[in-house]
Amino acid sequence: MAEPEFTASGVRIERSLRSLTRAGQVVISDGRLVLLTSYGTEIDSAPLQSVEAHKPLFAARDRALATLNGHRYSLTLDTPELFLKALETARPPRS
Repeated sequence: MAEPEFTASGVRIERSLRSLTRAGQVVISDGRLVLLTSYGTEIDSAPLQSVEAHKPLFAARDRALATLNGHRYSLTLDTPELFLKALETARPPRS
C-alpha cells in the first residue's frame, strides 16, 4: 500500500444518529476514502470519484459530512477543512 495522502485519527464517526466509533480513522490513499474503527476494522470505503463531502452549514465547526456508497456519515475531526481539501486534491481530474 502506498503512503496515504491524508490520515486523521481520533475521529468520531456517526451514521443516522448512531455512533459507530469515537476514535476511528479516516484515510485517503490509492484513490479511495476508507473509514476505520478504533480497532482498524473497515466501516466503509469508496473510490474518491463517488464520494461526496462537505461542511454542514449549521453544525459544529469540527464536523464534516461524507456520503459513501449511499450511506451518509457525520465525521467529527479536529480540522475538517484539511480533510475536505485533501479529498479535493486527491481526486483525479474529471475529463
